[in-house]
Amino acid sequence: MKEGSSFLKGVMVTIALADDHVVVRQGLRLLLESDPGFVVVGEAADGIEALELVKRRKPQVLIVDLMMPGLDGLETTRRISRLKKLDTRVIILTMYGDEAYLLSALGYGAAGYVVKESCGADLFQAIRDVVAGRLYLSPLLSEAFTRRYLRKFRTALLKLSDTLTTRERKVLQLVFEGASSRDIGARLKISLRTVKSDLANFVGKLGLNTHRDIIRHAVRRRV
Repeated sequence: MKEGSSFLKGVMVTIALADDHVVVRQGLRLLLESDPGFVVVGEAADGIEALELVKRRKPQVLIVDLMMPGLDGLETTRRISRLKKLDTRVIILTMYGDEAYLLSALGYGAAGYVVKESCGADLFQAIRDVVAGRLYLSPLLSEAFTRRYLRKFRTALLKLSDTLTTRERKVLQLVFEGASSRDIGARLKISLRTVKSDLANFVGKLGLNTHRDIIRHAVRRRV
């Protein structure tokens, strides 16, 4: 899909921008509003302004720089993710492709991470994905990095699962492999109800409430 075409005709995506450089914000606004499906509803020069802007305008997406005066992008993301009755999705747009920054951003609730070397099409796709409820990572974060992250993520969760039964560990491993609950039941010859019970036990034994909590917990431990 070309940059200048709306990904969902008739639906306007509201976007807020947070960056301490005026020229960057102006450039982003021009780029984003070249798509008739995107509208920039406000700009902020720092994290405090970004928080107030999000509370006031309730944009679907906030694109925020990682390094800003006052509150940086990470802390801004963390606070926005905790705002109740708001569903603003945060995309970090930064020059930093370091693993530590990426993991911190995901742990603090970012839905997307785009490095500034990316082309405009990548940012457009990031917006589409996060509005659709998907996670977006910049293509410039190499495939090798992604594989390494997933490997560490799996290892960390397995370390956290020392209290799981043998069957629960098998269920967890199949979840890692992308198997559905029905597939897991068929492969392990157990009922769908048992699979769901094992997943619930897994969440409970880790002292977490949801699968999203599990991801955030693992990421914050720098898996």
